[in-house]
Amino acid sequence: MQTANADPKVTIVVRNETITDSIRDFVTKKIGSLHLDYPRIIEARAVLDVQKNRHIAEIILFCANHITIDASTEGPDMYAAIDETISKIARRMRKHKTRLLKKKHPKPEQTIKHLDEKIFGMNILDTFPEESQEDPEPMIIHRESVKLKTLTKEDAIMELELSDRPFLVYTNERRGVLQIVYRRSDGDYAVIEP
Repeated sequence: MQTANADPKVTIVVRNETITDSIRDFVTKKIGSLHLDYPRIIEARAVLDVQKNRHIAEIILFCANHITIDASTEGPDMYAAIDETISKIARRMRKHKTRLLKKKHPKPEQTIKHLDEKIFGMNILDTFPEESQEDPEPMIIHRESVKLKTLTKEDAIMELELSDRPFLVYTNERRGVLQIVYRRSDGDYAVIEP
């Protein structure tokens, strides 16, 4: 699980004022402090605008899976406006992650059903059921249906990185064939074509 974003590229644009090193460091530190594992931040852009007694901070995050999160705040002080904008973005990131988690939870009718309870007699021989000599039949414990996506190999690897699944089945966009991408024990990725 990712606990910090791996140094996303931060672009800072200041309008009607010159940028100082303290503001640049403050914005970079605040964006780097967003410790959420999803969505993963690829690039960040901060637009800081100073008008008559108004300081406007707008931050746009470009995340994995084509997710864009932005927020803007107006305040009497640039540092306060940046703080408020970062807290808005953090709330929106948590909300987005919560929505995705709610979609992944199974509905009650899709959960595993409980088996009826059996009570055996008090005789010691009746305590345990007779063992059968036959091999047990394999059974499906959990069925999961997913929509088959058409992706490039690079997009499939990115989606696998963002999920906790051991593999991903997809249709290759360039070749039109079914492929399975998985993470090997040495950390590399491998592709299987059935």
